[in-house]
Amino acid sequence: MDKKRSWTGEHFHLFLLCIIITPIIISGCGQRYLARSTFKEANDFFSQGSYEASLSRYEEIIEKYPREGDRVLFDMGVIYSHPGNAQKDYRRSLDCFQRLIKDYPGSAYRQESEIMVFNINNVIFKDKVIAEQQSQIEALQQDVESRGDEISSMHANIEALGKEVKSKEDEIAGKENEITRLKKEIVLIQQGPADKLLIEKKERRMTLFSKGKVIKTYNIALGENPDGPKERQGDNKTPEGTYTIDSRNRDSRYHLSLHISYPNEEDKRRAKKLGVSPGGDIMIHGIMNGYSWIGNNHTASDWTKGCIAVTDEEIEEIDKLVPDGTVVEITP
Repeated sequence: MDKKRSWTGEHFHLFLLCIIITPIIISGCGQRYLARSTFKEANDFFSQGSYEASLSRYEEIIEKYPREGDRVLFDMGVIYSHPGNAQKDYRRSLDCFQRLIKDYPGSAYRQESEIMVFNINNVIFKDKVIAEQQSQIEALQQDVESRGDEISSMHANIEALGKEVKSKEDEIAGKENEITRLKKEIVLIQQGPADKLLIEKKERRMTLFSKGKVIKTYNIALGENPDGPKERQGDNKTPEGTYTIDSRNRDSRYHLSLHISYPNEEDKRRAKKLGVSPGGDIMIHGIMNGYSWIGNNHTASDWTKGCIAVTDEEIEEIDKLVPDGTVVEITP
């Protein structure tokens, strides 16, 4: 028997058993037909839906004809559990079938009685569970109704709990992603710290090295006028040459920034020759505060004033991996 059937399924199965067994009551199974008027009267009452009257006649029969007790107990058990009986009593029905099994071990009705006992027990169990749940629901409803001003807040709590339940899978997925990210970060930290940054302007790529081995590579955005080395203040070019990370600003307008030691001596000589200021404030930084939602899409165009830009998440990672003094090589 499938123990995972629904409550409705258990009742339907019991209903089918009763429909199958009903003709046995009416016909007397053909093999044990009793020509007694009381027995026929009991069957007639049952057929008419007069279940109390039918049970009363069966009780008379079992007193007068104890040898027919198994037949009578079986019929009474069916009547007590019959779907059409508004006064059905599963406990009494079980008593009838169990008494038949115990007192009449060789009865032809034994196997059917055992099946009925199994199904009725299932129905009783399901009814008990449903009754308990219904009782809890009614208690909660009464509690809600009795609280007056608290009804709105309770409904809000219920709604919040529902949303919380629905978000659990997303939360779990988020935790798994966070664990994956932290594992990668741990690996990076173990490989670091970086001792060199290579910024390749043409490829829009920045690579972190440690002892000659690549730690991590990032896509970058450059100054609005990216071609060629920076010559003067305000030309929106990203420098080319060898520098170091000489400071950092964790309160930057661009989330977080690492300062590059531009201008170097060569940059200063070139600017002096041109009679201009070489400029400064060249950074590796994140996205402007308030726009972090842009994420990787920021690399679709060069948008800085000469700095090297990555995402906020990436600059936080770089900040942990790149100490002050790290060499920065910027190539065309």
